[in-house]
Amino acid sequence: MGRITDAVKHLLIINVLFFIATQLMGQQMYDLFSLWFPKNEHFQLWQVVTHMFMHGGFMHILFNMYALWAFGTPLEQMWGKGKFFFFYFSAGLGAALIHTLVNYYYFNEGMQALVEQGYNQAEILNILSQGKYDTSWANVISESTLQNFISSYMTPAVGASGAIYGVLVAFGMMFPNAELMLIFLPIPIKAKYFIPVIIALDLFSGVTGYSIFGQGIAHFAHLGGALFGFIMMWYWKRNQFNGNRWN
Repeated sequence: MGRITDAVKHLLIINVLFFIATQLMGQQMYDLFSLWFPKNEHFQLWQVVTHMFMHGGFMHILFNMYALWAFGTPLEQMWGKGKFFFFYFSAGLGAALIHTLVNYYYFNEGMQALVEQGYNQAEILNILSQGKYDTSWANVISESTLQNFISSYMTPAVGASGAIYGVLVAFGMMFPNAELMLIFLPIPIKAKYFIPVIIALDLFSGVTGYSIFGQGIAHFAHLGGALFGFIMMWYWKRNQFNGNRWN
């Protein structure tokens, strides 16, 4: 794979610095730089970018940075630094957009259900703004609707995973026959099969709520990054853009 490329190196450094700062400052960093729901008082516009450098724990950042290095390096070697940066941040912004749109759907679904049962919207928002919820809500709307409603408002998105999924899609389209392996399944699988399966598992988890890889995963952010990565790759390939470098 050769030496580490400039864009990947800079992204690794920034992510590690943010992670160290988070360990030192704790919740203050999450409040400022995670991606909160736009109706939450913690939301700031810069979070659509800064959330890409925030991570929930050591294993979270370890897997993301390994994937950035492993799959991003060969792409940057072909594209150049500028083009890789553009692709990476575009995929990350696409992930933030899809994640937020899905949260709006869940939030509005829950709010509408509660209002229809006689609850006051302003009072609901006031309770949520305190980081709380009314246990009586569980008596009038379904458990899944309530969980999605509360989570969409109270749970911020963190991590480079959305951008990484865009990188994965690009890698699979550029190097379809490269053989990859999961740690718990040490069998070589070609990228053109491996990556669609990973994306399909995220789609399954996002739609059903049953997460194979654990709880607290922003599956629709992953899917958003993958979707925007695919759209960019499709457009570049169609316009013979893949051969152009942005150094």
